Amino acid sequence: MSETPVPEALSPETTAAETLSPDPGTMIKLVKTPMPFGKYKGWMLIDLPEPYVVWFHANGFPSGELGNLLHMLYEVKLNGLEYLFKPLRKKNNP
Repeated sequence: MSETPVPEALSPETTAAETLSPDPGTMIKLVKTPMPFGKYKGWMLIDLPEPYVVWFHANGFPSGELGNLLHMLYEVKLNGLEYLFKPLRKKNNP
């Protein structure tokens, strides 16, 4: 089984302070980036159903930036942090 690359934000070299401080740019990307393929094509990443994101976690994230964003989204949903995105949704979806 191939190993899924760990996003830089979650690598062992990252300090605890960096891990605890979410990157605003990444948060905005989760709100503004549409899923480019599959059953939920066109949905904003933040709106993807949790079981769909968990499926990627179990079966492997895509490579590149999309995979990194989906990995971050998995952590957001796993930890119940969707509420942090409410102000961003309002700001980016008038």
